Amino acid sequence: MKNEELKISGMTCNHCVMSVRKELSKLPGVEVKDVRIGSALVAYDESKVSGDLLRKAVEEAGFTLA
Repeated sequence: MKNEELKISGMTCNHCVMSVRKELSKLPGVEVKDVRIGSALVAYDESKVSGDLLRKAVEEAGFTLA
């Protein structure tokens, strides 16, 4: 499992945090450790999830990786 902190732009409130957590949690092989305004700490299995999939999940929540 690889640990990574994702810097996320556009988040302003707790609803944003919940949206990002929800989308990242949908990915197989991803464990969401913490989500705060502006960042998410995740652990993921690199054989199941790529950085591109993490980016797409953040975008699906309505935000972009910084």
